[in-house]
Amino acid sequence: MAQMNYLTQCTFDFGALAQTPRVLKGLGVARPFVVTDPGLKANGLLDRLLAALGEAPAGVYADTPANPTESASAAAAAQYRDTRADGIVALGGGSSMDLAKAVGLMVSHEGPFERLGATQRGMRFITKIPPLLAVPTTAGTGSEVSPGAVVILDNGRKETFVSPYLVPAAAICDPDLTLGLPPLLTAATGMDAMTHCIEAVLTPVVHPPAEAIGLDGAERAMTWLERAVKDGGDRDARWHMMMASFEGALAFAKGLGAVHGLSHALGRIQDLKLHHGTLNAVILPHSLAMIGDAAPEKFARLRRALGLAPNGDLPQAIADLNARLKLPGSLSAMGVTEAHWPAARDYAVSDLATLSNAVPFDSEKYDALFRRAL
Repeated sequence: MAQMNYLTQCTFDFGALAQTPRVLKGLGVARPFVVTDPGLKANGLLDRLLAALGEAPAGVYADTPANPTESASAAAAAQYRDTRADGIVALGGGSSMDLAKAVGLMVSHEGPFERLGATQRGMRFITKIPPLLAVPTTAGTGSEVSPGAVVILDNGRKETFVSPYLVPAAAICDPDLTLGLPPLLTAATGMDAMTHCIEAVLTPVVHPPAEAIGLDGAERAMTWLERAVKDGGDRDARWHMMMASFEGALAFAKGLGAVHGLSHALGRIQDLKLHHGTLNAVILPHSLAMIGDAAPEKFARLRRALGLAPNGDLPQAIADLNARLKLPGSLSAMGVTEAHWPAARDYAVSDLATLSNAVPFDSEKYDALFRRAL
């Protein structure tokens, strides 16, 4: 029996950032606390948000690391409490949004923080957090409509936190904020969206609306991503890629798969600081090759969505797209070695995404996937 729930309010279009005060008022937020990262502070996007707010926020935390950590989240949570804020605005990519969700958990739940994680079956402890408005500045993660967050705990584990209460209360998706995004980051975040769409379609969980949205998002990504990479000012391409990102997260309400299981496991290697979207791009064609004939009907639908011939090689089409986008061709090109694998294997097997993979994945299957992608 399928149970299907869908998802949050979103204001979407060029110029949507100007609606920030109206959206916050609708959420009952009078003293917003802004969470963002150093890059957005330096490039002026934070200033654009502050100008849109009109009045100074209760506080700003602009030190979100590339991979959110428990310690950074705790620092931001302490600042939130000190400023007596009553809601959160997350400006940025997945890192800022994930850290904002962690802040929301910390200021509204008793510790220790790790007890709320998926490996501790923490969803049963998670209740309402302060109102969260998500304002994405990349087109990839879809965290603005996602029920999850990924945070590196103080013990070194890269933990996933999942709950319907972590879906932001509202999102503002303004493609203006992605104009001029560097080509490589555009490519990597775009392939993150593509992976979300494809893995969501393939997972066996029954959710036809999410599957249809995933197919539409994959089609948009295939059609528009190369244009967005080639010309960062292409407004049509930026609009469609932000929509593909949004749709990717709507789609993965039905689950993800082994690409994310392996990506999360390797992403916790702190000395490498690997980009999540790039990892997904590299791993995706190999995962598709291993799924192969186990999902023929869904492969056929994906081929149609991506504009391939009925007998087209789907894994090769993704590998070819990665090459055209100038993304790495292997994990080894990203600095991963055989020595990194033994410590990462158990994390991959136990990752929440593994449970909804298109086919069952155990440690032996992950060994094979890692070797293929390396």
